[in-house]
Amino acid sequence: MTPDARSVMTRLWLPERLLILASGSPTRRHLLESAGLEVEVVVPNVDERTIEAEAGPLAPADLARRLALAKARAVAATVGDRIVLAADQVLACDGEVFHKSASLDAARHQLSRLSNRTHSLHSAAALIVPGGKPDLLHDEARLAMRDLSPSAIDTYLAIAGHERVTGTVGGYQLEGLGIHLFAAIEGAHATILGLPLTGLLDRLRSHGCLAF
Repeated sequence: MTPDARSVMTRLWLPERLLILASGSPTRRHLLESAGLEVEVVVPNVDERTIEAEAGPLAPADLARRLALAKARAVAATVGDRIVLAADQVLACDGEVFHKSASLDAARHQLSRLSNRTHSLHSAAALIVPGGKPDLLHDEARLAMRDLSPSAIDTYLAIAGHERVTGTVGGYQLEGLGIHLFAAIEGAHATILGLPLTGLLDRLRSHGCLAF
């Protein structure tokens, strides 16, 4: 082994302290950890629906960015001189924003409205690096849902179960049984799961946070 090879850096994340993830989403944490980024989770205490109501009419992409920024700022105010990442996702179909369903009945109604239509998932991230302005990122994916009969929706809900259905906007997890609902998908997998990961990694590199 050459001296140059022995001196190659083996640590991806360069700052001394871990990246703070201002999100309770296990999916986002898994995405970051799969990309080699260990994180410290601090769940933000924000009321998303209040922020949305106070913002007034916004394009889905702008709403996702605003929600992500509110979460990042809420956590950054409590952790001192740390790098903070927050994210949010907005589902929009024909100009209407959809939210998580509170029950299986609500999910059934939502899926019946999304059936045979194409909707967008707007994933946004807000990155706060001490001493600089917040970085806002956004990416969009488009998903065409199959023409689902009422019995098909009922069968899906029964198999998927309450926790999976009500825990995600749209009532599906694309990385699980939700893949059966779709005829066509356009967009990055991480974006669909709730994080514009490629753009985020590029921004972290620009801040000197990554080894390569």
